Amino acid sequence: MRFLRIHLLLPILAFCMVFEAQEGTLPSSATNSKVFEVVSIKPNQSGLTGGAQVLPNGEHYIDTTLELLIRGAYGMYSESQVMGMPSWAKSDRYDVDARVDAATADSWKSLARTERWKQEQPMLQAMLADRCKLKVHLETKELPAYDLVVTKGGLRMRESSPGEESSEAVRKGSVKGQAISIKNLIHAIPSDGRLILDKTGLGDKKFDFDLKWEAGTPPIGTDAGPSIFTALEEQLGLKLISSKAPASVLVVDHVEKPSPN
Repeated sequence: MRFLRIHLLLPILAFCMVFEAQEGTLPSSATNSKVFEVVSIKPNQSGLTGGAQVLPNGEHYIDTTLELLIRGAYGMYSESQVMGMPSWAKSDRYDVDARVDAATADSWKSLARTERWKQEQPMLQAMLADRCKLKVHLETKELPAYDLVVTKGGLRMRESSPGEESSEAVRKGSVKGQAISIKNLIHAIPSDGRLILDKTGLGDKKFDFDLKWEAGTPPIGTDAGPSIFTALEEQLGLKLISSKAPASVLVVDHVEKPSPN
């Protein structure tokens, strides 16, 4: 199964949906020696809002920050899972193109997105090490979290039909999914920097849903929509409960602004 994802307006949601890496993994030349053949990292001057696009031969990121690239490359979906990030890495905006050679792109045609990303993740890590002199290490810390559970009233979203093609549309205050797992839904839920842990017991089952909530301040003269907490309960039959959990934390030991092309 192959599908294209393009997400606009909320860069962090965009990267959370595109990056499907295993949390807390570090590069290993023993398991992956491939690198991107062509890399372009330039200051964003397009005026376009942040987003990400999966291409047949690589990845294209628009108006992103180095923080988002690092978090995506290492599967750190929560802000609290990264320490030591300089302020410029959170504010400077870049357009990034990372492309592989024709042989690698051809080999990707038969891979599901998750399998392809297992190859791309260390490639992106290597790109950051080369172009930004990134050095990191992992620690384990107890962090604030939310447990995602099914409400007492039960689920309010439809389980997908077998073989249904997966797709997501992520916008400010909404996520519309078709054949999407709870794991991918979690990556799109705003959580004030907390981890969200899947305690639903739904495993790899996939669902169709249309989740909408109030993001930001509503226009003058209009009623506020539901919070993300209310929307999850009323629209999907899911609930967020405050908790704490041990988690991998990525510590940035050294990073520099991207070297010019």
